[in-house]
Amino acid sequence: MIALTRGLDLDRPRGVTRHNYWHAMKFVDEATIRVEAGNGGNGSVSFRREKYIPNGGPDGGDGGDGGSVWLVADSNLNTLVDFRFRRIHRAQRGENGMGRNRTGKSGEDLSIPVPVGTRVFDVDNEEMLGELLENGQRLLIARGGFHGIGNARFKSSVNRAPRQSTNGSEGERRNLKLELILLADVGLLGMPNAGKSSLIRKISSARPRVADYPFTTLHPNLGVVRVDDERSFVIADIPGVIEGAAEGAGLGIQFLKHLSRTRLLLHLVDIAPFDDGIDPAEQVRAIINEVERFGGDLVSRERWLVLNKIDLLDAGQLKESRRRLLDALAWDGPVYTLSAVTGEGMRQLLYDLMERLEKDKQTEATPEEDDQPWDPLGKA
Repeated sequence: MIALTRGLDLDRPRGVTRHNYWHAMKFVDEATIRVEAGNGGNGSVSFRREKYIPNGGPDGGDGGDGGSVWLVADSNLNTLVDFRFRRIHRAQRGENGMGRNRTGKSGEDLSIPVPVGTRVFDVDNEEMLGELLENGQRLLIARGGFHGIGNARFKSSVNRAPRQSTNGSEGERRNLKLELILLADVGLLGMPNAGKSSLIRKISSARPRVADYPFTTLHPNLGVVRVDDERSFVIADIPGVIEGAAEGAGLGIQFLKHLSRTRLLLHLVDIAPFDDGIDPAEQVRAIINEVERFGGDLVSRERWLVLNKIDLLDAGQLKESRRRLLDALAWDGPVYTLSAVTGEGMRQLLYDLMERLEKDKQTEATPEEDDQPWDPLGKA
């Protein structure tokens, strides 16, 4: 047990206590496994030998095909933790052929359930094999071997007693990296204790832990926000990102990939710290800097600025803090002020988010029209 603890502790990010890191391990979003498809069964060399029946001839049957390995998306799963304890997955081998022209039984395919949102990479060549985005979706990741041929198939007019057969081919073997990326419409971005968890608790049924110290959130949380009976969207809260995350400090940089599938980002900022000598503008720049170092297209994702904790300021202080922040950032995008504790200002944000998401989905569903109508005769 001591050796196991020490081994996992080597992966603990800088700036995170051992206690917090062990709690973070409850959510596992990456795993490395090996899959081995079944080999094909060998063909049989056999001759028919029965009493009173001369010249029986060859009757060796073919082998069976090896089983393949599939990944199947299962909406009942939400982590990859099971793969931490079982690393090797093998499909059945095909049975060998037998006499009397009996074909060997094919090996059964192996179906491995994974959470919806799982990406699959081949470790050896760093190729992305696919991703599973819908419940029940299947992905073939290792094809079973082809069956061998029995000697009955080699019989001909010039070779009436063939003694050759073929062996089944080997099934594919792969080392895979599984990466779980949460599926959400809106992602929350911000420093630790910016109020992301309080916000998602207020607007959805998600219940992340809330406290007044950094790294309260140790794993991503999803919440469904219902604007009304028939309109809703999914929002994701990830651990806070701190300066130096790209070099391994904190937890948030490990989970930034969960925002890569979101349509829109809400960048939460604690608007109150101006009076404490902490500049919110510097905090915003620090987050943007870490996102840029993370790479990908996350930097170009549409981002709305949300100024939180307005319940701690009076009207004059709020106006001055808002002005100083927007001037320092030269911000020209959408800006919202709210309190995740009291709910003030939240209604307008949610309705604007819903309207923005519906507009995006409507645009995606509308097919592009050609400049000219289709003419079956090829005439303009």
